[in-house]
Order: sequence, then C-alpha cells, then structure tokens
Amino acid sequence: MPISAADQALFQIVSGPDATTVDEVLAKMRQIDAALADNDGLKWFNRLYMMVTQEVDLRPAAMWKDAVWLDRLDVVFAGLYFKAVASFVSQSADAPSAWDALMEARFRGGIDRVQFALAGMNAHINHDLALALIATNQQSNINPNRLSPQYVDYDSVNQLLRDVTPRALNVLATGILGQLAQDTGKIGRLLAFWNIVKARNLAWDFGDHLRQVSAIQRQLGLTAQDQITGALGRAILVCA
Repeated sequence: MPISAADQALFQIVSGPDATTVDEVLAKMRQIDAALADNDGLKWFNRLYMMVTQEVDLRPAAMWKDAVWLDRLDVVFAGLYFKAVASFVSQSADAPSAWDALMEARFRGGIDRVQFALAGMNAHINHDLALALIATNQQSNINPNRLSPQYVDYDSVNQLLRDVTPRALNVLATGILGQLAQDTGKIGRLLAFWNIVKARNLAWDFGDHLRQVSAIQRQLGLTAQDQITGALGRAILVCA
C-alpha cells in the first residue's frame, strides 16, 4: 500500500539502516521528533522514550554489572519500535496490533500528550520488551535469571524509570517553558492505572515463558498479549 505523503519522512527514518548503538538510537529519535508535527500523538511517545533513554545513557558504565548487555538490549528494544512504526505507516500485514491504539489515534483531538506517551509505552513494553530480551540473550549467548548481573541491571533501570517517568511526563504536559499547559493531575491518575515497573517485570517473566514454549504456543501467547495490550492502550487514551 502507498505511504501517505505526511508519513514519507517518518518512514524514511524508521526504515533506514538499523541502529547499532544507543547514540544511533537517540539520533533516530531526534530525527523522528523533528519530523513529526505537534498534533501527532506519536511525537509525544517518541519524546518520552527519547528522554528516558537519555537518562539511562547518561549513567556511567561503572554503575552497571553488564553494561554491554544493557546497551545491546536498549538497541534491540528500540529497533522493534522503529520496525513497528515502519510496518504501520506502510500498512504492512505484520504490523503488531498492540500498537493500533496509539497509531490509529495519532491525530485525534481531545487526548493529552501524556496519554499518547503512555499508550506508546504500554504498546512498546508489553509487546516488544519480551521479544527484545529473548533476542538480546540469544545474541549474548546467555540465559539470565533473577539472580544474574543482567537482571540486577534490568531492575536498576526499573527503579530509574520509576523516578524519571513522572518528571518526563510533567515536561510533556507543561512544555519546556511552561506553555500550553495540560492536565498535570492526569499524570498521577495514569500512572496509578499503568505502572511502568510492573509492566517491565511482567515483560521479563513473559520473555522467560516464550523462550520455553513451542513456536505455536509462542504465537498464541503473543496474539493474546497483543489483544490485552491494545485494550490497555485504548483505556489509557480515554482516561479522564
């Protein structure tokens, strides 16, 4: 199917050469941010994702148990986001339905930036993170568990995101200079409904489950997860 004129620039960015470092991931996110209009809901998920990725990347490598693994996970995870957007704007049959709620509502009025941002986080973490963990562990030839250095780093990121995400959402709601203020009280209501740490913990467990089942069972599990994630995304977008 032809790509809309409005999404041509976006498609060129997300379908370009794969990022291989966190710096390249952030460069793609900055390109996406520049390409999208302020009335595009995807812009606000991308902005939140960029902000939290920068926060993690700013931490010194010495604070991590396995910085190489963590960087690889970040790159693989972001790659699934770029691929999902490319599939959706090109109307590919393999576009994950977990992303439908955000992508179909991109230009819908009456939705705050923070809702778009968390609807994207919901889709990305609940659909993509388990797959990113499986791929990263296969590439690293390891099988980490909750006592491993990799999980220690994963949990450290959880705690970092727990602190950073509300601040980043507040920036989205108010604007860097405080202009165009939106309902900042909605941030607390949304985070009470959808918890990033719980979502990431479930993604770790879901990845372990998918790794141990057959291909057919994996597909059934992913399909069910897609449907649940889509329902959560739609609920986030109508949250008052």
